[in-house]
Order: sequence, then C-alpha cells, then structure tokens
Amino acid sequence: MSKAELLAPAGDEESLRAAVRFGADAVYVGGEALQLRAKAAGFDRAGLLKAAQTLHAAGKRLYVAVNSLARNGEIDALSDYARFLQDAGADAVIASDLGVIDTVKKAAPALEIHLSTQASCMNYAAARVYRDMGVRRIVLAREMELAEIARLRAETPADLELEAFVHGAMCMAVSGRCLLSSVLTGRSGNRGECAQPCRWSYALTEEKRPGEYFPVFEEDGYTAILSSHDLCCIELLDELQAAGVTSFKIEGRMKTAYYVASVVRAYRAAMDGTANVEACRAELELVKHRPYSDGFYHGFLREHHANSGRYEHGAVFVGTVVSWENGLLTVRQRNPFRVGQTLELMSPHAPIRSFPVESLTTEGGEKRDDAPHPNELLTLPCPYPAAEGDFLRRRETDG
Repeated sequence: MSKAELLAPAGDEESLRAAVRFGADAVYVGGEALQLRAKAAGFDRAGLLKAAQTLHAAGKRLYVAVNSLARNGEIDALSDYARFLQDAGADAVIASDLGVIDTVKKAAPALEIHLSTQASCMNYAAARVYRDMGVRRIVLAREMELAEIARLRAETPADLELEAFVHGAMCMAVSGRCLLSSVLTGRSGNRGECAQPCRWSYALTEEKRPGEYFPVFEEDGYTAILSSHDLCCIELLDELQAAGVTSFKIEGRMKTAYYVASVVRAYRAAMDGTANVEACRAELELVKHRPYSDGFYHGFLREHHANSGRYEHGAVFVGTVVSWENGLLTVRQRNPFRVGQTLELMSPHAPIRSFPVESLTTEGGEKRDDAPHPNELLTLPCPYPAAEGDFLRRRETDG
C-alpha cells in the first residue's frame, strides 16, 4: 500500500499541521476564490504561502481547491489568482469548471490541474478529453464502482492519475450538485454555503389539513430520508489500488484538527501495515460520524440500514497538548473532563495510551476537580511523553 498517496483536508492551519504530523502525504485546502466551502474554511494569501512552506518542508504536497462553477465576474480575476498560487508553491489546483481549467492552464502552466469530483467524470472517454486539456489527475465521481474504475484505468494513459474518496461525509445529490439548500434557505451548496437540509427531520402534510403533521418513520421512531451515510473504505484500500487509484482522499475541510488527525492516523496505519484493518476501523468508530457505508464501490449501497442522520461517536475530544515536561502535561481544553476519569493520549507514531486524571491545575495555580471551560490551559500528570499537537480524548463510556 506504500505507493498510494494519502490526501487529507485542512480548513485552517491547525488542521494542516495535524494532517502533516499524523501521516498525510498531501493536503488540500481552499483559498480566497471558488473553493466550495464556507469562508471560515479557507486560507488567505498569507496563509496559503505559509501552508506551502510548511508542507514542502515536510516533503508533502499542497493542492488548492478552485472547484466551484465560476460566474462571469469570477473568471476576470482568476488569472491573477492562478499566478499567485503558482508563485506561492501550490502543487496543483482542483477544478471542475471548463473555463477555470482553461484559464488556469494559460495563466499558470506550471500548476498541475486535478479534475474535481464535481465534474462527475466516470468514463474513460471523458477522462481522455480532460487529459488532452492538460488535466493531470481525475478525482473520480463518487458514484463509480470498482469495476468501472478499473475499466477507466485500462482505457486511459498511464500518466493520468486517479484519485478517489475513501472517507467522510457524502452528499445525497450526484457529485454534490444539490439545489435543496438554495431553494429552502437561499444558501447554495454549490457556492460553499450549504445549510445541510438533507439532514433535517421531515414530516408529511396534506393540503386540506393544515397544521397536521404525519411523521415518516424509517426505524425506531426517526427518519432522515434524504440524509446520506458517511463514507468509510478502510477495508477497501487494496481493492481501490488494484483498480488503479493512486490517491486516497479524505473529506472534511470543515472538520476539527482532532478529526483530521484521527482519520489520517487510522488510514496511515492501514496503508503502512502498522495496524490491522479491524483495529483501524475501530479507531474510526470513535470519531464523530454519521452511520458508515462503503459507498458505491461494490455497486448500489451494500449497507441498507436506516440512517437517523444523527452523529455517532465512541470518544470525545477533550484537549490539545501544548507541552509535556517531567511528567506534567499542559493541555488546552476543548471539551469537559474531570479528575477520576481516564484519558487517552493520541500521538502520531505511538499506540494509544491511557492514564487517569489524578489532578488538574489552572494556569494561575488553582487546583480543580473538573475542566468545564473551553480553551483554558490546564496542567495534569501524565506518565507518557507527549508533544505539542498531540490530542487527548475520553471514551463515551467513561462519563
């Protein structure tokens, strides 16, 4: 599995650093334009320069999403932006719009172009056309089966790379091109502002009975009839690579650094063979997620169990390590924990290690029994060496 690339998301600098530390080979981010995520998950120009420097210093690659469908006015400024990305050291842009692809290619010929999954490329004829236009990599449509990927690979030049999503949220619409949020809220999912109405709970009404709502049940008293499962393909990596996929992509530019680190760590271990797949899958069950599915890779969704749309998780992220010295851990608290509970330390190159919370001390020297305040700096004994950027979690069963 060592030949495949592990590609991680980052919506901010903390997530980018986590992706690097926990084993990603490349990171994709959004910038100031056409990036299909909320502005809060985008890097400004100074941030992109720093991201490129950070990744290249670690021997990693930076891809910048420019994957929205562009309006006329947005094309006008795109050449300057593309030249900036090229000069900043971005290794590739991810694009779906034909006009964007052509504009970037002319303005910044040294930039690789990766075709976004938004383009829904799922046949070899389309892939060949995109390659002839200068596209270096196809991010495959999420609706493709393994056999279809293998056929596309066999019918396209070997220098055309294939990338596939292996983990994260999925949209109920084809390749994410959904108008539901636009219609119901005025916030377009195709412009990075999705309100996720597919995750809402719905009921049936009859026009002559206003105010009467009839619940629609899938199972156990709930429904989320439009809500897709989250993707989890930790068991399919060998099959994907055998089909010709050379980059495994994790979704999640809106996720926390802890989420990015946890998922990257699990996939890195599976790809390197440092942990068995069952153990890696168990780790992925601990992060916050909707019910998992392996998508369409084996045909129509194999897992047909009902989806509540609710998040599941087996562990709670409680803090980020600031430093460790002489058996004392300094942590920036993110979620509550208290004396008497057991925490788990997550580091990039070590097994998960658990230890009891024996005491808590604030930055001002006050002794505490609990840690209820987000972002507070706390010190606690920890027998294991840790480094800045490691994470602490608490099992849900240790309430």
